[in-house]
Amino acid sequence: MILAGGKVYPSAEQSRILAQLPERINETRAAQSLPCETVIDALDRMSRRIADGAFDAMLDDTMLRSQVQYAAKQLTRDALVYKVRTELGADWEAPVTSEQITVQMLPLGVILHIAAGNMDALPAWSVIEGLLTGNINLLKLPQADKGLTIQFFQALIEESPELRDFIYVFDTPSKDITGMQALAAVSDGIAVWGGDAAVGAVRQLAPIGCKLIEWGHRLGFCYISGTPSDAELTALASHILETRQLLCSSCQVIYLDTDDREQVTAFSERFLPYLEAVALQFPVTDPGAAAELTLRRYTEQLEAVIAGIPAKSRVFQGKFCSVTVCEDRDLELSGMYGNVLVKPLPRNELMRTLRRSKDYLQTAGLICADADRDALTDLLFRCGVNRVLPPGEMSAAFPGEPHDGDYPLRRYTRIVTKRSRPE
Repeated sequence: MILAGGKVYPSAEQSRILAQLPERINETRAAQSLPCETVIDALDRMSRRIADGAFDAMLDDTMLRSQVQYAAKQLTRDALVYKVRTELGADWEAPVTSEQITVQMLPLGVILHIAAGNMDALPAWSVIEGLLTGNINLLKLPQADKGLTIQFFQALIEESPELRDFIYVFDTPSKDITGMQALAAVSDGIAVWGGDAAVGAVRQLAPIGCKLIEWGHRLGFCYISGTPSDAELTALASHILETRQLLCSSCQVIYLDTDDREQVTAFSERFLPYLEAVALQFPVTDPGAAAELTLRRYTEQLEAVIAGIPAKSRVFQGKFCSVTVCEDRDLELSGMYGNVLVKPLPRNELMRTLRRSKDYLQTAGLICADADRDALTDLLFRCGVNRVLPPGEMSAAFPGEPHDGDYPLRRYTRIVTKRSRPE
């Protein structure tokens, strides 16, 4: 389905709508602007609709329900005002004049959002950030979207009809090069969420001069120095299972501050029961995901046997989860869905190891003695990590939080200047 001008059209109408899109955008930009206050007011009313259960019928997954309820809190007036003031300043829409030079922050113009499918609320949130900065937004839905995004924006336009010309949603497949090129051609910026392949494809797609706003995939990890408490291990296990390790902030690898393989093995044996206890509460309900995971594991084992490669890891298998002891130190994607990797990494090797993955660093959970916390946090920041949090809060967020070390609203604006006529 396609959302354009506040109305929903079948996908078959894409060619007609894309042909009309440049002129419709030009008319909107020439005739009107979108004040931030208008957007905040509409989103605040939407937050109450979400909290009252307006979308509950579409939320058949625990993780999705959690994401939507979190979104409701982030869409309140207080949260949005705090976000805008933190990222752009209190009076960001007002021009500032000094010595006959006036400087003003304006919308970038038209932003094409190419959303990833690892977080259901993400497509809507990306567009919301574009709306807060006054942009016209074109959203290319991920394949996994189940209709929640269009329903959300229909409801938002009901709350504030003046938003209808600032929101377009397309279900254009990524392989539809002609359609993607048409969307990119009218855009002043492209915000792409996804892995290396998605980002690389957009770089090829973007017209010269179009601003690329890349939110690539990241890999989260937990660093443990010393002996963790039962509460800390329970919190880490809960984080791993509740996020299914699908988020950029999810823990894929647990690093231990040691070079002793026996300590890594002993920790893995200790951690498995904590992981299994939580996994029984959050079993994988997607049979396709479970089948893919099983097949991948079996294939890896079979290929190693055929190639005569000695085993470099040991798997402690639990029900709906596993802990794998590894000899290497690479930061990598785990099997996800409750299957975590454990690796040795003494703190004097942190910089050398993590800098090899500098383009993928975002979140680190940290478990250590209070006396070491400041020094280890500072070291992780110097390695390139942007967020250091307790293990149970690795995917937690707060109003005004930067994303991947940057404030997104700043990337969706431009600075214009003019000089007053001399007296």
